[in-house]
Amino acid sequence: MEKWDLYDKERVKTGETMVRGDTFPENTYHIVVHVCIFNKQGEMLIQQRQPFKKGWSNMWDVTVGGSAVAGETSARAAEREVAEEIGYTIDLTNVRPLFTVNIEVGFDEYYVLEEPLDIADLELQYEEVQRVMWASLDEITRLMDEGKFIPYYRSLIQMLFEMRGREMGSHQK
Repeated sequence: MEKWDLYDKERVKTGETMVRGDTFPENTYHIVVHVCIFNKQGEMLIQQRQPFKKGWSNMWDVTVGGSAVAGETSARAAEREVAEEIGYTIDLTNVRPLFTVNIEVGFDEYYVLEEPLDIADLELQYEEVQRVMWASLDEITRLMDEGKFIPYYRSLIQMLFEMRGREMGSHQK
């Protein structure tokens, strides 16, 4: 059972929690994180969700995404999600999200990193990820056109590519 901390519209913890899948109490929100990992060639690591995964089955997605569980900051949630989904360790101790998108029931924080990882070394979480690959903006756009990539706003995906390497979100080893 996954529990989430609840926040008000000003992003102040309410002291309440909820169980994932329950209906959100009115005027409450939770933290969602997305981590977009790029290589030096300017390609984003993308993942294909498992065909049996509830929600966006078989679709391609940005590197990693998920919700912060109760007690986690967004940075700790991002670190955990990367480790769980693709078996890679990142340290976001002094890294802030590059930007936050306010969504209907939450604050969606985007971490944009450049990492020297080798896909062959990743340990994909069977329950969520069937495979990963490096993709250019054009390749992701093509996947979107074909209905094979989660339908994010195209401008959001383009912005991720344009903003990679910015100081607030860059993380270089």
